Amino acid sequence: MNSRPLILVTNDDSISAPGIRALIAVMSEIGEVVVVAPDSPQSAMGHAITINNTLHLNKISHPDATILEYSCSGTPVDCVKMAVNEVLKRKPDLCVSGVNHGSNSSINVIYSGTMSAAVEAGIEGIPAIGFSLLDYDWNADFEPIKPFIKKIALQVLQNGLTEGTVLNVNFPKLKTQEIKGIKICRQAKAMWQEKFDKRVTPFGKEYYWLTGEFVNQDKGEDTDEWALANHFISIVPVQFDLTAHHSIATLNTWNF
Repeated sequence: MNSRPLILVTNDDSISAPGIRALIAVMSEIGEVVVVAPDSPQSAMGHAITINNTLHLNKISHPDATILEYSCSGTPVDCVKMAVNEVLKRKPDLCVSGVNHGSNSSINVIYSGTMSAAVEAGIEGIPAIGFSLLDYDWNADFEPIKPFIKKIALQVLQNGLTEGTVLNVNFPKLKTQEIKGIKICRQAKAMWQEKFDKRVTPFGKEYYWLTGEFVNQDKGEDTDEWALANHFISIVPVQFDLTAHHSIATLNTWNF
């Protein structure tokens, strides 16, 4: 085994996004980096995979010859599958996804392409982390969170993760010295109250824009939303076994 860990980097904002550039820079300090990321934005794709279209994988030259980069025409999950099956010569020691431009806290984890890529890596038995910054600006400043990204990644490499889990890490939009620390949290009970903005084209054809308001119904001080609002980094361990184990006993009392 190589002395430096093999790290797969991916995202959902596209291979050209500043967030993934920041993540590549940090991971290159830790290990051998291979990047497989979408060639165009794939936000809110969830765990979608491509089955009815062809996939294209293109190698991209990187200023640092030790870093291999590939753009993929598919979804974030496609990227991980392609990396594991077609690009990498061995299973990576770590998969990191992001840094996402915008929060993936609370219910957003369900829709997130960033987190779905991490979950797919977890399914493959790869320790995985999804990183997100609570700043939707394309030119967001990722410098303040780089030391924390490195610290968290090194801890996962050193300690491993519980089987069947990956980490969902969200950063508040703050300067390094303003961040109070890291909180291990649960996912807040919050949701989007959605609306569709109905409009009409100049040609008379109706179309819709999805809009809405994010509503946090959770008053707990152990949630990711509380942590972010109070200047902490939130880490939520996410499991990809979706079984509602607490419902099994109740369902067994039904007369099927």
